Amino acid sequence: MAENVAHEPIDLSRDLKELVGLATGEQAERELLRRGLDWLARVAPYDLATVFLLDGERLSVRAARGTLADHRLANHALSLRDFPTIRESIELRRARTFTENDHTHGDGDPFDAVIGLPAGHACMVVPLCSGEECLGVLTLDRTICETYPPQAVSLVEVYGQLLAVALQSSRHNGTLERLREQREQQVRLLETERVADPAIIFERSRAPGLREVIRRAQAVAETNTPVLILGETGTGKEQLARALHWWSPRAVRPFVSLNCAAIPPGLLESELFGHIKGAFTGATNNRAGRFQMANGGTLLLDEIGELTMDLQAKLLRVLQEGSFEPVGSDRTIKVDARVLAATNVNLERAMQRKQFREDLYYRLSVFPLQLPPLRERTEDLALICEVLLHDLGRKMGRPGYRVTKEGLAKLAGYVWPGNVRELANVLERAIILAGDRRLGPEVLDLPLTSVHVDEGQVPSKAQAPVAIGKTLEAVERDYITQVLASVGGRIYGSGGAAEILGLKPSTLQSRMKKWGITRAG
Repeated sequence: MAENVAHEPIDLSRDLKELVGLATGEQAERELLRRGLDWLARVAPYDLATVFLLDGERLSVRAARGTLADHRLANHALSLRDFPTIRESIELRRARTFTENDHTHGDGDPFDAVIGLPAGHACMVVPLCSGEECLGVLTLDRTICETYPPQAVSLVEVYGQLLAVALQSSRHNGTLERLREQREQQVRLLETERVADPAIIFERSRAPGLREVIRRAQAVAETNTPVLILGETGTGKEQLARALHWWSPRAVRPFVSLNCAAIPPGLLESELFGHIKGAFTGATNNRAGRFQMANGGTLLLDEIGELTMDLQAKLLRVLQEGSFEPVGSDRTIKVDARVLAATNVNLERAMQRKQFREDLYYRLSVFPLQLPPLRERTEDLALICEVLLHDLGRKMGRPGYRVTKEGLAKLAGYVWPGNVRELANVLERAIILAGDRRLGPEVLDLPLTSVHVDEGQVPSKAQAPVAIGKTLEAVERDYITQVLASVGGRIYGSGGAAEILGLKPSTLQSRMKKWGITRAG
């Protein structure tokens, strides 16, 4: 029998603190309940203390302590339909003692089927409720035939509330921990889908301009300073961001990216900061945002120039204070995520047009990195092809492809308006067309406006052809036609003509209609 420690002072605030400590630690639910029941013996003596947890109309034993607690209780359960007085106690949220008359003419004893307790024994039922949620009941039983005094009932009722709060907190913390683990597993899974080391192209570069950029990038990677990555569409800004993460002390934590132009403005705030259930139509569950997913790691905000002014202000707060509120919530969340931003938009011009906040620009541009276009780093063409083919081969189930010397000469003679992304498209088409693993000029499908080079020669830099004598409108028409041809006529999506040209798809379609341009096959 659990003896009451009569002379030990009862400190409810201390007990609450210790219970919450258990709830937020690594203790299992059973350990939390065991400790809670042991402490109850200081308030009210018992031979059997049992916690029943509620599942619909069913109460099942989750923990039991005392001299009568044994294997017979392991699968014991009750139906609330058979015990209306226990249901009433739960609904009223008040503890209740039971007399011999209650057991004889009322519901019966909850343990009649498993333990033979004497008629008229001391018995108490305490609801375990926290906030609007009722988790179950706590029962105390003694073999002696007397009723628990009112003072003991009141104290046990308070302890029941403390135990319910701790149990609810433990469950919530366990759910959050599982969600965090799921998010990290998802991020790791996404990372494993990227076959190549994100830093290979940069670390092995022979292009002087890019080598200077990498020297600066590796220096800033060791810090938490925000980095603004600039460059034309398709130059590899996301790959550089991944390399920065790879080189940083945060490399073991998640790398999360978000293309701000790919999410409708009305949903972007939720995507960044998360939301709570009921925050808006369709918000059926709480959802963590990208900042929470990247906690402890790195968050890349690609196309940051597409953020609305309102979201720019909220992003600035996260950068300055490391905190935010999910959509629909007034609870502040602290976060530790290193922010990298990328854009091919002239943010200084956007500031002049009042489309980008000056304070956010200066916060992000502490350490800008300008990636050179592919036409200025043809020294790396063979390396880039090697890495891209490795990834493409794995993705397409066709490993072992390489570009021949003659093929490299052809690639080097093109100006690459779509940069590395356009090169990846060309190589993917070549894999589909190739009869063997050697990709020569005959399968490298390029627009007809390439700069001519002698076969077998790989120039150090390819220059764009100058259209002397053409009007600006004619140059624009020819350039749109060239880009469409390079992507097989695709307008939408990543690597599409609209993205390469830095235009909205609707704007591109309008200009195509104006010039009578049809999609290239």
